[in-house]
Amino acid sequence: MKSLRHAWDKICSFENLLEAYRRARKGKSACACVQRFELDRETNLIRLQRSLRDGTYRPGGYRTFTIHEPKERLIAAAPFRDRVVQHALCAVTQPFLERSFIADTYACIEKRGTHRAVDRYTYFARRYRYVLKMDVKRFFPSIDHEIMFGLLARRLPEPPVQHLIRLIIDSGASACERVVQYLPGDTLLTPHERARGLPIGKLTSQLRANVYLDGLDHFVCSRKAA
Repeated sequence: MKSLRHAWDKICSFENLLEAYRRARKGKSACACVQRFELDRETNLIRLQRSLRDGTYRPGGYRTFTIHEPKERLIAAAPFRDRVVQHALCAVTQPFLERSFIADTYACIEKRGTHRAVDRYTYFARRYRYVLKMDVKRFFPSIDHEIMFGLLARRLPEPPVQHLIRLIIDSGASACERVVQYLPGDTLLTPHERARGLPIGKLTSQLRANVYLDGLDHFVCSRKAA
């Protein structure tokens, strides 16, 4: 398995943070939190860059709200400065991580998405009579932090990058729906011994969800080929 080297300097570069700010701002320029950040944009970005480099950066608290379409979901919104950091992290790491995904991974991937997935489904539906429909129950709330971090740490070995990933993963636990699931061999306390859950609505959650099930995707493809 290949790993990404020399990512940290790219993540923390002013150019990357500025572009991350522009991406985070897109479609939200009327929001008060965005306008406050923009009042002194360069200073705020420099402070953010400094806090990343010296290891003092800490994510803020999330604002949560519930949506009811297409079904009830708890959504978490990070502070604007944290969204800038998430965009900066994804801009550098996402293209590398996506290289391992199977061709039929579509969620939240540029130039793929829902329409491409429907086209692919139509292609398969015309070739095969049967389909196996699968769903992971309460997927985002049940994602295990240690497993998630381990999958990313193997591919992103730089300690500062791993530290930032750990901060972002752990920061969202309080903004997640609480799910208690028991597996064979668990004791009464097992589900409470490890942190679980990635907030729906956080930019990095979508990418990590794809990484989390990437091994299953490859397993299914290998069984199909066999």
